[in-house]
Amino acid sequence: MEAQKDLVAHKELVKMRKKENRKKFIRTLFNRKIVLISFIGVILFILVAVLAPVLAPHDPNKTNLMDSLQNPSMKYLLGTDNSGRDILSRILYGSQVSLLVGVLAVVIACAIGTFFGMVAGFFGGAIDDIINRVSEAIRSIPQIIFAMALCAVFGGGILNLAIVLGISNMAIYIRMMRGQVLSIKETDYIMAGKLQGNRSFRLMFKHILPNSISPIIVTMTQQVGQTILAEAGLSFLGLGISQPTASWGSIVSDGRNYLLQNPTFSIAPGVCIALLVIFLNTLGDGVRDALDPRLRGEI
Repeated sequence: MEAQKDLVAHKELVKMRKKENRKKFIRTLFNRKIVLISFIGVILFILVAVLAPVLAPHDPNKTNLMDSLQNPSMKYLLGTDNSGRDILSRILYGSQVSLLVGVLAVVIACAIGTFFGMVAGFFGGAIDDIINRVSEAIRSIPQIIFAMALCAVFGGGILNLAIVLGISNMAIYIRMMRGQVLSIKETDYIMAGKLQGNRSFRLMFKHILPNSISPIIVTMTQQVGQTILAEAGLSFLGLGISQPTASWGSIVSDGRNYLLQNPTFSIAPGVCIALLVIFLNTLGDGVRDALDPRLRGEI
């Protein structure tokens, strides 16, 4: 009976600590106004992407050559492109592509990189050497060049572009996760797990991965903005999202030749790219600070 009471008390204590940790995390995360503004900005971009079919005043792919290169007006708030398509509608739908590619590519990079990083750090030896050499080879090539080469092989499209950008970013997670595993695998609780007969992959996924989740979250948050920028760059070069699918990078590319006729054609999507990347990077810095135990007053 006494043991049962102690167990209940322990569970309540754990719940209280988790609740307090969540409060500290939120308080530290939004301690700076710039982070709060960035968080609101990211939420607004997500809402715009989700509600694009409702918010768009026109069909983003419908051409009307009679209305090509129109200046902003009540009918076309941001004007039209060289094919007579509404720029505002294409920007709204382009937010879906940018966010989808950015998030999906980071998830792919994180999943592949985290797995191989754990394997390299945990097993060491020849496996570690092979994975490290491949990772270093990927890191030695500029991301945009590597992504361009992969795009030439896999082609364009949302899924292919996400896979290409995921592969080009996975080396970051391999290096980070390997370092985390090397510092954790010699701890007492991992050694105790080995003595109890736990298998290697059980130790990696049940004990090592949960204790390495903080830097992974921070890296993912910061990488989304950089991946969106890379997607826009590839689409600008004609290697990313193909027409007629709306993409911020392709809209900027199409509009650069018509800056005198309709400046908003190219400037408006460029501003959207810049704002979203700034918001995501600032939010990533805030998440990093919030997960730092020193800033949360735990050390």
